[in-house]
Amino acid sequence: MTEAKDRSRRSFLKGSIAIAPIAVVGISSAVTHNGQPAAARGLPPADQPTAEHYTPGWFTPEEWAFINAACDTLIPKDDVGPGAVELGVPQYIDRQMQTPYGDASRWYMQGPFFKVEPEFGYQAKLTPKEQYRLGIRAINAYCRAHFSGKTFADFTPAQRTDFFKKIESAEIKSDDFNFKGFFSGFLLKNVMEGYFGDPSYGGNKDMAAWKMIGYPGVRADYLEFVGEAKPYPYAPVSLYGKRG
Repeated sequence: MTEAKDRSRRSFLKGSIAIAPIAVVGISSAVTHNGQPAAARGLPPADQPTAEHYTPGWFTPEEWAFINAACDTLIPKDDVGPGAVELGVPQYIDRQMQTPYGDASRWYMQGPFFKVEPEFGYQAKLTPKEQYRLGIRAINAYCRAHFSGKTFADFTPAQRTDFFKKIESAEIKSDDFNFKGFFSGFLLKNVMEGYFGDPSYGGNKDMAAWKMIGYPGVRADYLEFVGEAKPYPYAPVSLYGKRG
């Protein structure tokens, strides 16, 4: 990894310190909400940490290869900390697809559908499952057509990073599928959730991401450390009371 890329990754992870507590508390604040289990709110079943040998329950083998390659590209293992694959993020996303979130069962999904600014919320007709299934298929079809029959998972790490950058900048796009919408609205967001969320949902194995950024987890009280210009001195605690 070049020095510039290393600095960029460090900046990203430092910036995540500010947003991770909000995202994690939003995920971990309660197993139920208005009597509904976490799965109904888009979370994988709780208290199922990262498995050593995991078989995907929803993704096909080609899709699973893409998910692992994408997770490794977005948050690779390096001297800053562990990577997304190492912390079980692909497992988190696969489990998430098997919840009502995958079918958008609690979203308003009736037309008309308009192209609007992001602050107006999700406006497409595809469910998360359809975004992943059709998105991975479209990306791999584009890769095969433009890169000598290779799929995204066949690329080198540098090629994968460059490919995602070109999707973000709309340099790579398709008339048949919104690459950028899938990448920014689902893939990147779900990878972040799995990496920084409570380990009970299948990612953030052993609370390693929390340890890396110094987040205390769901400890009842740590106000005396807020604003201190030094690392939090104790191990994090997960939703189910497990200690890092």
